[in-house]
Amino acid sequence: MNTDIRPIESESLPRKLSVTALWLLAINGIIGAGIFGIPASAQALVGDFSPWLFVLCALLIAPVVLCFAELSSAFGNTGGPVVYVRTAFGPFAGFQAGWAYYIARLTAFAANLNLLVVSFGYFWPAADEPGIRIALLAVLTAAMVWVNVVGARAAMVSLGALTLLKLMPLLALAAYGASCVGTLPSPAMPPAGDLGAGLLLVIYAFVGFEASVVAAGEARNPQRDLPRALLWALLTVAVLYALIQLAAQQLVANLGDVEKPLLAAGGAWLGSVGVAVVALGILTSVGGNLLSNMFTTARISYRLGLDQQLPDWFAQVHARHATPANSILCYGIAAFALAASGSFVWLAVVSVLTRLLLYLSCIASMPAVRRQAGAAQLMRLPGGWCIPLLAAAVCVALLTQVDVRAVVATAALLAIGSVLYVVARKKQ
Repeated sequence: MNTDIRPIESESLPRKLSVTALWLLAINGIIGAGIFGIPASAQALVGDFSPWLFVLCALLIAPVVLCFAELSSAFGNTGGPVVYVRTAFGPFAGFQAGWAYYIARLTAFAANLNLLVVSFGYFWPAADEPGIRIALLAVLTAAMVWVNVVGARAAMVSLGALTLLKLMPLLALAAYGASCVGTLPSPAMPPAGDLGAGLLLVIYAFVGFEASVVAAGEARNPQRDLPRALLWALLTVAVLYALIQLAAQQLVANLGDVEKPLLAAGGAWLGSVGVAVVALGILTSVGGNLLSNMFTTARISYRLGLDQQLPDWFAQVHARHATPANSILCYGIAAFALAASGSFVWLAVVSVLTRLLLYLSCIASMPAVRRQAGAAQLMRLPGGWCIPLLAAAVCVALLTQVDVRAVVATAALLAIGSVLYVVARKKQ
């Protein structure tokens, strides 16, 4: 076991995040724009069984979430996966985990930032013009940087408001779906091939929960609150997704052939008002995902700065606002540059593989974490190693579906990380 992780006391970030704030980070890490388009594909693959498909995917991802719940109960440090992997496998592995996570989330941020600007076109067609697009990218990025720099409280208030706005249309559709539960016959189980394809499609709508554990260094009681936030987030999303799928089935004929299923569902239910409300939900959903992404991912470079694997500049905390302002600013500049140039597209394929490798690395770190003397507050999962082994099996099964391009791009990314690590060590 490695013991060179700096203690919690070396961090300068105030502990202000409640269990609700951690839940907000997890929820917004999971719910982005995907749920607004997935219902049609799910229906096309498995038909009327599709609401149960979301339930099955929640059960499949649950062992992975439970493993993160146990790991999060053992640490109060900022960094999440970086800390877990470093504890078990050393500083090089911890750096690679942080580096890969950072680049993957930066790429996702750039893609979703472009999606947010495109979504503005529903309300303001001029947003598609090149000059206005760049200006919107700059203004949105600057606004999120400012909110994150001025304090965790301001970021959580903004995130709470966006979450409320994004959940309103989703909760309304879920309520409609709940009203239909008692009137439906039990759907037939789809063929195994279609079910497998459906599970592979939908399960990625449940990932992103790991964002909340990165902010452990700012949680009031991370060992107690993070496991609760993770489990409540999974339960919330599972119920919400299944009921939304059920509502879309009932509201939209030929759901599997519709390009924008939830917009169509809103229109079928409440006409043009319903379409506008769902469109607003898309905007705020992507916005909440972006704000959560910036809040948590900037803490990765802060963690690596604390561990002296990046320049100390990244670990500096704002004197007035007590936030990792330099890390936030750097993340914002890099995200804007990628989004404006479009140069992030070739990196998009690494996101899925990176996330699965990160999950596997964290699961593999559990034996070392369970052995360490400082894990007195550890939330031990029942069943010995059954849940971690099941979680690893789920990740390995998903890895078999990864594209070759993703393997090549991820290998190149990790090679670049190795060079950066060697350079940083030599400078020390």
